[in-house]
Amino acid sequence: MKLLAFIKTYLNQILRGVVIGVANIIPGVSGGTMMVSMGVYDTLIHSITHLFKEFWKSIKALLPYVIGMLIGILAFASLISWGLEHYELPTNTLFIGLILGGLSPLIKKIDRKKINAAAVIAFVVLFALIIWLGLQNRDSIQNAETIEMNVGQMFIMVLLGMIASGTMIIPGVSGSLVLMLLGYYKAVTGALKTVAHGLTHFEFSTLGQPVMMLLPFLLGIVLGIFGVAKLIEWLTAKYPTATYCGVLGLVVASPIALLIQTHLAGTSLALAAVSVATFLVGFIIAWLLAKGSKE
Repeated sequence: MKLLAFIKTYLNQILRGVVIGVANIIPGVSGGTMMVSMGVYDTLIHSITHLFKEFWKSIKALLPYVIGMLIGILAFASLISWGLEHYELPTNTLFIGLILGGLSPLIKKIDRKKINAAAVIAFVVLFALIIWLGLQNRDSIQNAETIEMNVGQMFIMVLLGMIASGTMIIPGVSGSLVLMLLGYYKAVTGALKTVAHGLTHFEFSTLGQPVMMLLPFLLGIVLGIFGVAKLIEWLTAKYPTATYCGVLGLVVASPIALLIQTHLAGTSLALAAVSVATFLVGFIIAWLLAKGSKE
């Protein structure tokens, strides 16, 4: 019985990691938001910031989520790109459902008796920030599909990884959208698709260029995650109510920003019905996964 319970918990954690990983490759959707919706945000932040002090405990906590995120990114990058290209509204409403379905754990963390002016300002300012990001016209942003790598470009990729990881871990701020605004989204996702295809089809000769680009990017991600996680842990310890209200503003604004970016012209009744269905599917998945969390 204990073994079955362990397997069930581990699979639940991997599935939540898959959702978080997929969220990180969709412009407008935040991996941090999905961490909140999955009910594991505080656990992951604590494990990251205490990785060296509580090494094995942190590794044990992080491993299933890392496995899930890698599966989500590598296995679903092409599928999500296809969904956004051919069925943008249903794909986005699926993630809106995932975001809203897990709001309960976050709301429970806010002590309503301690809500003050600072907490309200944090909510409003961060809510407005996400709406502003959503209003950026992604169709007008030029993104090169390939990048010629050199030493200078490797340094840039490290910096991009730091920026992207910082935004990925902050709820409501989409790392993919930031990469798109900076002009590197297509190059990074294209490299991920090439690596996934090369590994699954044993075409290792195609991995050289994308791996050369992704390695410094991944290094930047690791550095950025540690820095931002430390900052968030400090904020939640010193100013918990204002911090969680700010996070709520980020998360609540995310579905609005996502809809702003969605092309709605010519939406048929059938497509609208499918979109409602995908929203409900996402909502139920997030609710069930968050319910299975220890947080």
